[in-house]
Amino acid sequence: MKDSHSALKKYTSYLRLEQSLSANTIEAYLDDVGKLSRFLLNENKSVLDIELNDLHQFVAQLRDVGICPRSQARIISGLKSFYKFLVLEDYLEASPCELLESPKIGLKIPEVLSTVEIDTMMSQIDLSKAEGQRNLTMLEMLYSCGLRVSELINLQISDLYLEESFVRITGKGNKQRLVPLSTNAIDGIRLYYIDRHLINIKKGNENFLFLNRWGSKLSRVMVFYIIKDLAQKAGIKKTISPHTFRHSFATHLLEGGANLRAIQQMLGHERITTTEIYTHIDREMLRREILEHHPRNIRG
Repeated sequence: MKDSHSALKKYTSYLRLEQSLSANTIEAYLDDVGKLSRFLLNENKSVLDIELNDLHQFVAQLRDVGICPRSQARIISGLKSFYKFLVLEDYLEASPCELLESPKIGLKIPEVLSTVEIDTMMSQIDLSKAEGQRNLTMLEMLYSCGLRVSELINLQISDLYLEESFVRITGKGNKQRLVPLSTNAIDGIRLYYIDRHLINIKKGNENFLFLNRWGSKLSRVMVFYIIKDLAQKAGIKKTISPHTFRHSFATHLLEGGANLRAIQQMLGHERITTTEIYTHIDREMLRREILEHHPRNIRG
């Protein structure tokens, strides 16, 4: 007999083994199903016998408790994945989510740093400190390679090809890509090696490039803290995170005339539509330039 408990167990294995998703992504997908399951308890229904109307009521409840449209859309996407799996595994003949529409959400333009702001942040790093060269090299890698913070902290020394000026990045779904290394990044890595050799490295961390003072790989939280601290010292009022450097990397490439497909490959985006967000940034910057400098918009 097929029940919701066995379906959820199989779905978890499917996400982990067949989709090769990260633990955080799997947790998010399961949390989406959990939200629906808790809603259905009051309706005396299970996830295997609901209809489109039940889903409409569920989404309405999300809206009523203040879940923003963007988060609603992400939850609906998670549920569609779950029900698509149930159909594939013959738990259901058709997905009740087929006609479920996501709420319309406005385009969210990510924050971008200028090259001057990036240089200013880097200039705040005290290279006389043990972690100085490491932090400078990390920022250079985030900006010149467009890395996600998870890719940065998991970067292996064996992934570096300094003579060839490339780094091998393992991204989402364990998909690998090659990204060119800038001269500054290569020089920074070589200088950082001098400090790294002085660290007493903990067993199992020998191949991680970036280490903390105790010889373990850096945490995401630590990278966030380092960047927030440098932004504050640089007097930057924007909301800054490691991802801001990734956005800046892509935006500056596009402004410099790089092909969108090439940017897609370097960022490791599965779909070109994800990369196209940067064309909106470019258009917005162009609009501001026209408004500020075109003679028809300049008032005496």
